[in-house]
Formats: sequence, C-alpha cells, structure tokens
Amino acid sequence: MKNILVSGCGGRLGSAIVSRIAESADSRIIAGIDVMAQSVAPRCDFPVYASIDECAETPDVIIDCSHHTAAIPLLTYAKAKHIPAVIATTGHTEEEIAAIKEASAVIPVMYSRNMSLGINLLVDLVKRATSTLGIDYNIEIVEQHHNKKLDAPSGTALMLADAAKSVREDSEYVYDRHTVRRERGESEIGIHSVRGGTIVGEHEVIFAGPDEVIRLSHSAYSREVFATGAVRAALYLAGVKKPGLYSMADMIADER
Repeated sequence: MKNILVSGCGGRLGSAIVSRIAESADSRIIAGIDVMAQSVAPRCDFPVYASIDECAETPDVIIDCSHHTAAIPLLTYAKAKHIPAVIATTGHTEEEIAAIKEASAVIPVMYSRNMSLGINLLVDLVKRATSTLGIDYNIEIVEQHHNKKLDAPSGTALMLADAAKSVREDSEYVYDRHTVRRERGESEIGIHSVRGGTIVGEHEVIFAGPDEVIRLSHSAYSREVFATGAVRAALYLAGVKKPGLYSMADMIADER
C-alpha cells in the first residue's frame, strides 16, 4: 500500500485522481494540498492543507496537479524528505523547469506534460512518422481544449512538437501566421489552439505531403485517462530508488 499526497486535490484533474485512488487496492491518499483547502476539505476523507509547509504527514510519493507555481515549494519539500514527485502540471517557467531538473539529481521526479498513455504512444508515432515521411511533409499541430484552460498552446501540443523536432532538429515553431504574408517555410511546425465549451482534450498532428495527408490524433473524453496515468506513474515512481528525471516513456518501457 503506497501513501500518496495529492497537490491540487480540489481541482478538475485532482478530483479525478482522488476518485481513481479511492478505487485502488494498492494506494491511498494520506493528505491533500489545495489553496482552497477550507472549501475542499469537507468533501475529502483525508486532511487537506492550504500549503505544503502545513502538511504533517509523510507520503511515499507526491502527485502535483495544481498549478505550475506550486512546483518549487513542493520540490523543496520533496527534496528535504527524499520523497519522489510526479509533476503533472503544465505552463512551467524556465526557473521552474530548472528546479525540476535540479530536484531530479536528489530524488526521482516524473515530469510529463500529459499523463495519458495514449498521448505518450502518439508521441512515439509522431517521431516515427517524422523520420519516415521526411522533409517533403509539412507538420501542423491542432489542439482543442475547454474554455477554462489558461495556457495556449497546450503543454501536450508542445510535447508533440518537441517529438517531431527531436527528428527534424532545425524545426521552427510557428504560432501565428496572420502577421506575416509569405509562403510556409520548409522547417516550420505550425501549432494552433482552439478554446471552447467543455472539450477535455483533442490533439491532431497533420503531415501534409505531395498529394496525400496523414493525420495522427488523440481524443480524451474524460479526465480519467489523465488520472489513471498519473496514479500509475506515482506507483511506478514510488518503486524507483535512483534519483533522476523520468518520463512516461521510461515507465512504459520498464513495464514491457
């Protein structure tokens, strides 16, 4: 039985993670962190704190699904107590990314812009398609999310773009074409964002080549797919003894 601390336990993804762990036989939540602790606590069967500094419990692993600004204090706490941490948030600043990498020298850290197993499979397919199709195929990425999402493009869209760029190293990300009147550059990867309604998450990678188009896509119909992946990542990380920066790809490879 693994004891888990969930940061952001009252949010959309946090609530899904709480429900997922409640159904689990091999894990339990011993504490939660949420800036709205006073209103979140009554609906939880574990203690909820407004700040990690107030937490009295010592978990086996931390899942952070709150806000990117929570990364540094959470990692400071995790390093001090030698607790593995799953960072399941997006929109991190350069300083926060540096803190994640620094912490991984001390503790096991799982960092992924998307915890869905399907998305991580899509990342692998994008790399393979980029390599196979070559420079004659233009790459465009379209992502769609609900109207409450703060960051654009999504962290997952950037994750997919990075997958393509790992093959085409000279690629240039282009987010907005209306300000420049010119032909599309050969090295461009176009990234486009749609915001509306209650769309959970839609991602499509388009490879447009001579006389044909290949589309790779993923649709999330609920946050359960992200919650399941985050919990699976936490249980994996809790069993890792060696400090390091781990990805969902690492977990998938180790579980084969």
